[in-house]
Amino acid sequence: MSWYPLPLPPQTGRRYLVTGANAGLGFFTAARLAGAGAHVVLSGRSPERLDAAAAAIRGARSAASVETLVMDQSSLDSVAAGAERLLADAPLDGIVANAGMVHTPMTRRESVDGNELVLATNMLGHFALFERMLPHLADAARVVSLGSLSTRLSTFRVDDLQLERGYDAWRAYAQSKIASQAVAFELDRRLRAAGSPVVSVVAHPGYSISGRTPTVPGVNEPSRGTRFADALQAAWAQGKHRGAEVVLHALTAPGVQGGQFWGPRLLVRGDPTLQAPTRVSADPTIGARVWAFAEQATGRPFTVAG
Repeated sequence: MSWYPLPLPPQTGRRYLVTGANAGLGFFTAARLAGAGAHVVLSGRSPERLDAAAAAIRGARSAASVETLVMDQSSLDSVAAGAERLLADAPLDGIVANAGMVHTPMTRRESVDGNELVLATNMLGHFALFERMLPHLADAARVVSLGSLSTRLSTFRVDDLQLERGYDAWRAYAQSKIASQAVAFELDRRLRAAGSPVVSVVAHPGYSISGRTPTVPGVNEPSRGTRFADALQAAWAQGKHRGAEVVLHALTAPGVQGGQFWGPRLLVRGDPTLQAPTRVSADPTIGARVWAFAEQATGRPFTVAG
């Protein structure tokens, strides 16, 4: 018997932000939350793709409560503007920090703020978002950051996070995800120290790919070639709709605690299980260094209060 889909606790009355919700893991996370009764804010860079995602969710469940927010995680000004809109509404019960750049440029590029583009998109934008939104989170809210198997497959240059001494596309992605996990675990340590009821959790989706994912018009439309190629990986891959179940578990399941690391049972696929993160990403000394770097790169101190 398949474990999918996992039952979700009723979410009526809860509000969530899912970044990068116009496609992939973010879309399926948002759709499942809305289907369980939550109000979900879908953020992303493209208003057209966000509208398509919202329409797909409402098409599957006419009563779904969703709204869209154009917010580019690579731009600190865009994150600030998005946060201002969120702060004008009711507190959030959770944030899913999903937005990210997977297909990284072959040469080093910088964001509009002068930060290495992949790091800016995958980590710094979310760091800036957390700093602004933390006081606006409800009691017992959860912040779920997307981890990655790539964190197990790369070294980490904590003294060269901007990759100024050497760049390649793989390192840019892997290093940005290690930094994201390090910030998420450091955030939870600081929340605990401050006596805050908010928790920070990391969830990785295993090896979740488009060609194993259901077609959703305007959201996920892989070509026949992609379907065929991805079908050859069926023994060790799953669809993004299944990878999203790990994220949903970390966000909503009873008993989830701050600082935990959740992933698929078989590492690359399967139902959610509690796992051990890489030593580097969970190291408090490294976490503190990445946090200090992020404060400098975003230009704002991030003090966690209870």
